[in-house]
Amino acid sequence: MSIRLENVVKSFGDPPIDIIKRVSFELKDGEFVALTGKSGSGKSTLLYMVSSLDNPTAGKVLLQDQDIAQMDQQQLHRFRNQHMGFIFQYHYLLPEFSALENVLMPAIKAGLAEKKRDEAIEMLKRFELGHRMNNLPSQLSGGESQRVAIARALIMQPRFIFADEPTGSLDSANAINVMQIFQEVNRTTGCTIVYVTHDAEFAAMAHKQILLVDGQIESIMANKTATGKAAPLRKKRLP
Repeated sequence: MSIRLENVVKSFGDPPIDIIKRVSFELKDGEFVALTGKSGSGKSTLLYMVSSLDNPTAGKVLLQDQDIAQMDQQQLHRFRNQHMGFIFQYHYLLPEFSALENVLMPAIKAGLAEKKRDEAIEMLKRFELGHRMNNLPSQLSGGESQRVAIARALIMQPRFIFADEPTGSLDSANAINVMQIFQEVNRTTGCTIVYVTHDAEFAAMAHKQILLVDGQIESIMANKTATGKAAPLRKKRLP
């Protein structure tokens, strides 16, 4: 299942200012992609459009050749819940539910809570949160809350995971653990993972990096291959 962007533009303000400028690329099954660039380059804005959480001002985002902007909202919501996992800079946990219940929330919506319960418990243990699974978000640290949010994104074994600075609130050990889990999920399930990061080390863990400069793609670079050298896939900026 692929997602393709065609000449995507995103504008804000009056008069409008283009934050994303005629961006085109395709995400193929099983890719592991890092969106990189300086603050204000448009990384998070682009991620939100790739993941169908926002519509472009111009251009198209195509899911299996179907324009996402033209999809029925109920159909799109159902597809997101079943096939997409989202991780944001802020965890957005539901305050009245425990850590375990928050992880299970997508499964609860799909009527699969009991089937997924043991898997959710094991996932929390893997994130070193087994002793916190019955705690409310108010009883968790920021890093613990973010790990719960990441487990929630993984619980339905989605076809796509979209993550906006997923390690930003984690210490180095937990951040590395999360990235290694992403690598394993991508390798073993073929899940397509797209994440925004400022961290060069974590960007290098992806199959390829898309570098944004001023809302345009500066380059698409394959990470180290068997030759030990990074291979440029594309280097182009529109005038």
